[in-house]
Amino acid sequence: MKDIHIKNDSGLLALALRLVVGWTYFSAFWRRVALENKLDPEGAGYIGEKFNAFLPNALGIKPIIQYLVENPDMLWINMVIFTIVEGIVGLLIMFGLFTRMMSIGVFGLAMGILLGSGWIGTTCLDEWQIGILGIATGFVLFLTGSGKYSLDNYLIKTNVSISKKKWFAWLGSGIIPIKDRIFPRVVLIGSIFILGMTLMTNQVFHGGVWGTLHNKSVKPKLEITEGKIENSTLSFDVYRTEGVDVYGSWVIAIELVDNNNKSVLKYAQEDLAQLNKKSIDNYYVAKIKPGTHSLVVPLGAKARLHLESDNLTHLNKGSYTLRLTDISGAFWEHDIVKP
Repeated sequence: MKDIHIKNDSGLLALALRLVVGWTYFSAFWRRVALENKLDPEGAGYIGEKFNAFLPNALGIKPIIQYLVENPDMLWINMVIFTIVEGIVGLLIMFGLFTRMMSIGVFGLAMGILLGSGWIGTTCLDEWQIGILGIATGFVLFLTGSGKYSLDNYLIKTNVSISKKKWFAWLGSGIIPIKDRIFPRVVLIGSIFILGMTLMTNQVFHGGVWGTLHNKSVKPKLEITEGKIENSTLSFDVYRTEGVDVYGSWVIAIELVDNNNKSVLKYAQEDLAQLNKKSIDNYYVAKIKPGTHSLVVPLGAKARLHLESDNLTHLNKGSYTLRLTDISGAFWEHDIVKP
């Protein structure tokens, strides 16, 4: 490092980037552990419920998310591990210790954020920007390592034994051991890959490259499936796949009508607010539940509802339409055939 002019020391020039990205990851650990307890499954703001919100439109990792939110114990373990990793990566990046190894951590964490939650953002493309910038930052910090103000540099300057190991240049800092003739190609290929990932995810999540822009974090959307009428019970699955992630969709009416649009069954706002919790079988950690004035459906929540009514006992065979109405006026329908 002695033959590099201080103004060309890329590790030194990346100091602000290292400190800021390090804090963004360490602060996630700090918020969940020190400022609030967001790792308590029974507490408000449990991180597992936020993770559940990623499920509907995650890219490539949906089966992993679904498995975790269907298994609360495994979800909690993974949330704890994820939080600890964020804390370690963030702290060591800021101090510049094992910088290149930690930059791989930054890259991996950012990739998870991008693929899982890149589609979420009510007014700005918040999660997508965090994810893709984290990936680019991880790549840059792997190439630069840390410079003058870092523990890696201290280890090198004081000739600590581990700094003389061949692996230290790969995992810590110093001149990266890639041959000069191929190094520019490594930079170019990596940069093109990240640009490609940027354009691809921007298009998939938001239509940001061509076509019509879309944002799945603005208006709620409910999917109704598996509708069935048996004896005096109407049962169906409801799954919220779009809308704002910080509050639920408020369902104020559930109605079943016949072909003449005549109401056969109706649960009004007050009925849904007092719905017996035994009538709701939730599939995931994020739970559909009665609220003060409505049925609350968080983003990513899915449940099977069982609604009882004597009107269904002698219902004629034929086709019926199930309609769920949100407080915003939006509604969703599902056709049910009684055999």
